[in-house]
Amino acid sequence: MDSGADAPPRRRRRRRWLGCLPLVLLLVIAAGVGLYLGRSHHLLSLPVIEGCTASTPDGIVDLDVDQMDSAGTITAVAVSRGLPERASTIALATAMQESKLRNLGGGDRDSIGLFQQRPSQGWGSAAQIADPVYATDKFLDRLVAVPGYAQLPLTVAAQDVQHSGYPDAYAQHETDATVLSGALTGRVPAGISCQVNSVGTAPAATGASALSDRLQKEYGSVVTPRVLPASGGSGGSGDAASASAAPVDPVVSVALHAGATTAAQRGWSVAQWSVAHCQDLHLASVQYAGQVWTAADSTQGWRPVASAAASAPAGIAGADPADVLITVAVG
Repeated sequence: MDSGADAPPRRRRRRRWLGCLPLVLLLVIAAGVGLYLGRSHHLLSLPVIEGCTASTPDGIVDLDVDQMDSAGTITAVAVSRGLPERASTIALATAMQESKLRNLGGGDRDSIGLFQQRPSQGWGSAAQIADPVYATDKFLDRLVAVPGYAQLPLTVAAQDVQHSGYPDAYAQHETDATVLSGALTGRVPAGISCQVNSVGTAPAATGASALSDRLQKEYGSVVTPRVLPASGGSGGSGDAASASAAPVDPVVSVALHAGATTAAQRGWSVAQWSVAHCQDLHLASVQYAGQVWTAADSTQGWRPVASAAASAPAGIAGADPADVLITVAVG
């Protein structure tokens, strides 16, 4: 009698426990998946949020890849002319206000390009102004004609060139422009890094020459690029068998023309310009001064070459240790 009275509660307790079983199993599975992902994250190919960051003692600036590409070009043209960093800062702040660092095809009235210059105001033809190098050169031509421009407040110097209807607007970009110019002129080493999912590939016959042409167009006599054959591509393991089987990506070795006090800074300018142009020019890796940035591990930023040996160009015949080494990914 007593045992019969006790039976129903035991069944109810058993049913309650069985009802919790699916939740317990779900928690066990979730824990197992989390453990696997933690140990095997390197096997996953998860997309990253693409973009570039400039980080210097003056602050941090985040841009998308196209904007950093434009910032790199503006600064390279100023460096090619031997102008002080202040010229780059003024030019960058102006372009940030006028176009948000985008090479716009239109704007107010007949304004176009990075600086929203107008053909009708004597800046050149529409086709000329659409070329970022030409547009930057024309801006700098007028900037250096302003007496004492480097000592003027930024908004005054920019307004003397632009004659904008909003003359005080340039000042709001001075801090960010200072950060960008500090890195892109090379004053701050390894200050520019970009995260990308892919840089694509260039045609094997023209990829390295396109990079060389762009370097000479933007940096002028500051650089001498040379195309070198890589030994086994940008990601080979280094042994002869894998090197012969792997596609060989060309490497452009960039010699710098500067005095002893400015050579390292110009090298970092070219190296960080290259990272800023990684997607535009299909650049798989950039190596300088013992540091390397690689598209394959772009979330890691700049790293010592020794810790990134698997994806850094190595064993390249004819490369000068003082040169910037840029690997072009080719199809």
